Amino acid sequence: MKIIILGANKIGASLAENLEKEHNDITVVDSDSNRLRELKDRLDIGTTVGQPSFPDVLANAGAQDADMLIAVTDSDETNLVACQVAFSLFRTPKKICRLRANSYVNSPKLFGPEAIPVDVVISPEEIASHYIKSLLDLPGSLQVMDFADGLVQLVAVRAEDGGPLVNQEIRTLREHMPNVDTRVAAIFRRNRPIIPQGDTIIERDDEVFFIAAKENIRSVMSEMRKVDNPYKRIIIAGGGNIGERLASSIEKQYRTKLLEISLDRCDVLSETLNHTTVLHADASHREALLEEGIDSADVFLALTNNDEANIMSSLLAKRLGASRVMTLIANPAYVDLVQGGEIDIAISPQLATIGSLLRHIRRGDIVNVHSLRRGAAEAIEVIAHGDKSTSKVVGKAIENIDLPPGTTIGAIVRDNKVLIAHDNVIIETDDHVILFMVDKRKISEVETLFQVGFTFF
Repeated sequence: MKIIILGANKIGASLAENLEKEHNDITVVDSDSNRLRELKDRLDIGTTVGQPSFPDVLANAGAQDADMLIAVTDSDETNLVACQVAFSLFRTPKKICRLRANSYVNSPKLFGPEAIPVDVVISPEEIASHYIKSLLDLPGSLQVMDFADGLVQLVAVRAEDGGPLVNQEIRTLREHMPNVDTRVAAIFRRNRPIIPQGDTIIERDDEVFFIAAKENIRSVMSEMRKVDNPYKRIIIAGGGNIGERLASSIEKQYRTKLLEISLDRCDVLSETLNHTTVLHADASHREALLEEGIDSADVFLALTNNDEANIMSSLLAKRLGASRVMTLIANPAYVDLVQGGEIDIAISPQLATIGSLLRHIRRGDIVNVHSLRRGAAEAIEVIAHGDKSTSKVVGKAIENIDLPPGTTIGAIVRDNKVLIAHDNVIIETDDHVILFMVDKRKISEVETLFQVGFTFF
């Protein structure tokens, strides 16, 4: 697929890296030649220097025959104009637009063939705040991924002493919970993937990915670790787009405080947030955190736009008594360095956003994509089509499907009912099939597996 990415910022660079690995023809456009040179040095991509919304720049980037344009610059207006130019001059088939301002995101009538020709609107801030909220709603989780409109969840937890299944074979899970159906999709042990079998023993500190119907998730988590009490007190550091969106979505559910260093921004937040205590304070100051009760906070969230400030304030908050610390990290290289020590969860808005973008890029009827393990692994929801003669999966039991190495089917949703993917389950047409891949390089093989033969048409 020929794809033009507008913007060599962190999101654009991460997206280019992910798509280039899958053998797409990628061209990145940016006005900053230094950014492009850095990308070109490490990726096999094309680059074009210039203003991303200018017609001649898009033409030089190959817009005449591009299959897709993804506008992710830091300027909403540049992204919108670029999509308009791509449609009006080049008839680009698919246009994806990153927008940050709530005013644009919350105005769906702006977009369409008769308005601004944007096919898909992506808001990284909205995606990140939703992702963080899902972690707050499920205490003790490392990642939470929704499938089939929330009927099914894939959850990552760290196995700890006190969990009944720790140091036990996975097959004993059914003995512990005879009325709950679940499946362990993968285990990461010392950062290496293990495809679980019935006799696989879960060890302390394993990162366990399991899938279950949403109503059973907490019960399964209790097998892996001591159950965490529901969170009550939340302190947010940073009142930018992500901090504001998150506070707005959780303020009725939790006792929420928001610390913001800019007095002008505090005035704005005080007007928009109704149940959040907005404080003019610097979260990197020990006295400020102590004054606001950091030692009784269930979760401290560092959500400023400065990685170093987030890391330092998180370390300070943990030392001062915060039970759990979550930190926003824009630089993917930092994520592995900080997570798992005093910082419980490092959140990468780029990786969360890439998952949402990939669902619009993948071939086949894929309705959900989640990027896991800093982009190395992936979970997808794909709809099966065809019949026994036209499909490689429809009409077959899961044990007879030739899945790529490292790929497992976790669950199937059929007529709004969740079926955990045991070997004898037979896939039917229109099933929503949820797969986990420890090696995302196998995605093209999975896409081919679910493609329908020509006789179907």
